[in-house]
Amino acid sequence: MRGLMDATGAMYGPAVSRRQMFGWAAGGAALVGMASPARALWLGQGLGQAGEHYPALRAYIQEYITSRRLPGAMAAIGLGGNGLESVAAGNIAFDSNMAVDADTLWRLYSMTKPITGIAAMMLIDQGRMQLDQPLSDILPAFANMRVLTSADAPIDQTVAAERAITIRHLLTHTAGLGYTIIQNGPIKAAYEAAGIVAGQVSRMQFPGISRTDPAPSLTAFADRLATMPLVYQPGTRWSYSISLDLMGRVIEVVSGQPFDAFLQQHIFAPLAMASTGFQVDEAHAGRLSTNYAPFGGTLIPLDPAATSIYRDHPAFPFGGAGLVGSARDYDRFLNMLGNYGELGGVRILSDAAARTAMSNLMPQGVAMADTFSGFGAGGRVSLPGSPIGAGIFGWGGAAGTIAYVDPVRKIRFGGYANYMPAQAYDFQRRVGEVFLSDMASR
Repeated sequence: MRGLMDATGAMYGPAVSRRQMFGWAAGGAALVGMASPARALWLGQGLGQAGEHYPALRAYIQEYITSRRLPGAMAAIGLGGNGLESVAAGNIAFDSNMAVDADTLWRLYSMTKPITGIAAMMLIDQGRMQLDQPLSDILPAFANMRVLTSADAPIDQTVAAERAITIRHLLTHTAGLGYTIIQNGPIKAAYEAAGIVAGQVSRMQFPGISRTDPAPSLTAFADRLATMPLVYQPGTRWSYSISLDLMGRVIEVVSGQPFDAFLQQHIFAPLAMASTGFQVDEAHAGRLSTNYAPFGGTLIPLDPAATSIYRDHPAFPFGGAGLVGSARDYDRFLNMLGNYGELGGVRILSDAAARTAMSNLMPQGVAMADTFSGFGAGGRVSLPGSPIGAGIFGWGGAAGTIAYVDPVRKIRFGGYANYMPAQAYDFQRRVGEVFLSDMASR
């Protein structure tokens, strides 16, 4: 493993950039980007009998705690129809004696995206919108979009969009929209000036992290975004983007409910995800972990639990990055997907819609850089020929979390820690692989 100084000094220098701090795209790469003999062995095993212990995984997580690179971390595991198993060590903060467990609250960041994607699929399932429906049918301001002549061109150097943005494009990051954590140059500056930002990190000012105020509402966010040129022609390439945040506005227009209320009524309440939301209220605040950042060879509290920015009501519910939740709750979401839309006798999505959501929804002719990966409803999906097998669906978050479900082999996995950027350590990238090594050794 890399030492702390390697992660903060050699890799990032004295101050990380905002893109590095968020590191959101890396979470998805960690899901399917690694092949190993352990995976090959695991894929040939039956999953009916789960062992009581995961020695390699326990040792891997414990080393993070013993070395004080993290105050606490955990893995959440579900096999077949079994309940959640957890492998946890340490505490929710260096200044806390509360142990990490399945009910600890973590900043999920981009692990919000699959939840938003499934919410959209619910409306498609109900016939209230269509996968290939033009976005402008729902949000007319997105008709007649303009596209930059190049990704870093001045925002007045544009050409007409060659096709309409569709719901499919929003779900798969192929709408041509930008992201302040990805783009540079004039379009990044224009987004920030308009409050079209990716999420929230801290009340405090840190080098490399801008303090741009977000748009005051989801309506204002969408309206302002509609005035911006696209970075790429719709439906021509995969580029990580603000599209799942915009999907939140689509959901509330189609459903007639505020986006956060829709999630609460149709996903969180039916699945008994009582600890998941866009704000941590007083009743749950004692379970919130502290988010850290490695700077200059030590960990700095980036967002202390006691004064966390997530204690406040957000400017709007960020459908791409805004949720806080527990491993227990997220496992229930994964379990529902693993059962193709149903959990505990409660069905929130039809079997067919769940399978569609976890399939490759990329527009025809568009591929991701990783030839074994596609993209479904807000999350990456492994394709046939992948070293880890086809049909595994999930995504990672900016603060080191990652979660996925394999509905064919009936396995669920989540790795939980809160540190930024996710690339500073190998936790997000390797925790799932270590788990699979334990599975392969049975």
